Amino acid sequence: MSSVVTTVEVRHASSVEEAVSWLAELGPDAAPLAGGTWVMRAGQRGEPLARTYVALGRIPEVRAVTGTDPVVVGALTTHTALAGLAVPPALGALRQAAHYSAFPQVRNVATLGGNIGASGFAEADLVPALLALEARLVLAGPGGRTTVDLATYLAERGARPPGEIMVAAELPAAATRRSGYARLTVRGGGEYAIASVAISVDAAPDGTVTDARVAVGSVEPLARRCPAAEAALRGVPLSAVTARAAGAAAAAECTPRSGLDAPGWYRTAVLPSLFERAAARTGHDVPLEA
Repeated sequence: MSSVVTTVEVRHASSVEEAVSWLAELGPDAAPLAGGTWVMRAGQRGEPLARTYVALGRIPEVRAVTGTDPVVVGALTTHTALAGLAVPPALGALRQAAHYSAFPQVRNVATLGGNIGASGFAEADLVPALLALEARLVLAGPGGRTTVDLATYLAERGARPPGEIMVAAELPAAATRRSGYARLTVRGGGEYAIASVAISVDAAPDGTVTDARVAVGSVEPLARRCPAAEAALRGVPLSAVTARAAGAAAAAECTPRSGLDAPGWYRTAVLPSLFERAAARTGHDVPLEA
């Protein structure tokens, strides 16, 4: 049996501008490289490797976490670093999603930007959390920098301008806001989620939810917000009962996908209990049980 070894070039950029310049110069034969966990499995997905990868790991800007409201998280922040951040309750869902994702070895290298940019990866844990947190992405390309909301980026991901890289995510962190995240796997930690849920709410002093943002991942081919579930949470306190009702509303508005890990009907059937678990985690600055 013989095998073909593909030789690729890796260039290490020292600034965002240098990375953008190289990608523009090299054209379609090049791609940015973050943690590399998605690139390593390109062969399993039947995708060719790029001839040249522009590595972003030596760029300080894309690894930094700054600000308070919004909190600006560099695109190359790893899942391990995200799970260890001292974030306000508003961003609890992101910390929890990073903590529960994959295995420690993967979390140590997988990045926020890589999780967002992985096309065809319905199970990406950070994406529903970031949707519920109303993330806006800072992007840099040959034409300069721009900021777009995450939902827009996901819808346009396959048609974004060539040579563009993700610099950071901007996350609102109002003092009245709190969030939580929950996921379900087949056997336990480390596996891809069958379904995942992120809840972010603003609450009045008496606990009444004044606004809500809910996102579901892994149920459909692309994570998305669930307007019916959000409406079900507004005007009532966040509790196990109201969370389950919101989960039922989300199940009704989703068109679930079937796969080897779970049939479509099961992905929506578990949503009420996952909503209850995510609601119980809102406002906690450390992850709860696995």
